[in-house]
Amino acid sequence: MNVWVIGGGVIGSLFAAHLSRVAEVTLVCRRPEHAATVAENGIRVSGRADFVGQPRASTDPAGLADAELVIVATKANDVEAAAAQLEDRLGDGTVMTVQNGLGAEEAIRQHGPWPQLSAVTFMSGTKLADDHVEYVLDTPTWLAPYDDAPFALAERTASLIAESGLKVEPMADLEPARWSKLIFNATVNSVAALTGLPHDHHFAELKRPTDLGHLVRCLIEEGTRIASAAGIELREDPWQMNVLATQRGSRHYPSMLEDVEARRPTEVDFITGALVREAERHGVDAPLLTAVYRLVKAREASYR
Repeated sequence: MNVWVIGGGVIGSLFAAHLSRVAEVTLVCRRPEHAATVAENGIRVSGRADFVGQPRASTDPAGLADAELVIVATKANDVEAAAAQLEDRLGDGTVMTVQNGLGAEEAIRQHGPWPQLSAVTFMSGTKLADDHVEYVLDTPTWLAPYDDAPFALAERTASLIAESGLKVEPMADLEPARWSKLIFNATVNSVAALTGLPHDHHFAELKRPTDLGHLVRCLIEEGTRIASAAGIELREDPWQMNVLATQRGSRHYPSMLEDVEARRPTEVDFITGALVREAERHGVDAPLLTAVYRLVKAREASYR
């Protein structure tokens, strides 16, 4: 299979490196020097796996062989630009989005009628260089058909991803899983961005009145009430997801924390902001989520 992976961050690099072992993969990067480094050295994966993947690399899909599968692994802020790159270049290939938050599928659909898959992933890592990613959490990617795409398409794509060595689970309906991760992400990412703490034991501690776990749990409870009002039965309990993640012993740096430390725009509008908008739409009070959303936006404003 010919596969394009758009976005050379942690998730895109992990997908590109693993899939290059079972498919013809091109990593579409933003920076020419990034593409040149990957083309010359491949992508080294360390940590949960140890190998060097050998994807091709480019900065523009124009001129590439038609892809049967395109994985859009950019940050949510960059999906629109990635979708624009696909117009008049993709043919009838399948597009799989794998962003945090809500809205990526709709952005892709505005640019073409391609069959689409929706995905969320819990795998994570640390990008040590353009050609080196440390694979930290080897947790699954959940994927499902979007719009009228057949479930068989999700199953075939999941089989390819599994063959590459990554964990994956196809499902008929992604929303229960997507919302579980949305609530988890809206809480953990926002709190990390505001406190400077990686996702560690502080997020689950409840012994003292000042422990951070009280705030985390209350934010998750607000998100759970919003999901209920939206008619979503969560696949996983976001609080338990949080507790289990803190017990893994790894000091995972959520993406929003990395962004504020690098003084970049965050994905907060697509994650915490999306939950706040859903709360307003369904008439649910969400004062804590609204407060942390506004505080992260203020944090961004402080360095802009």
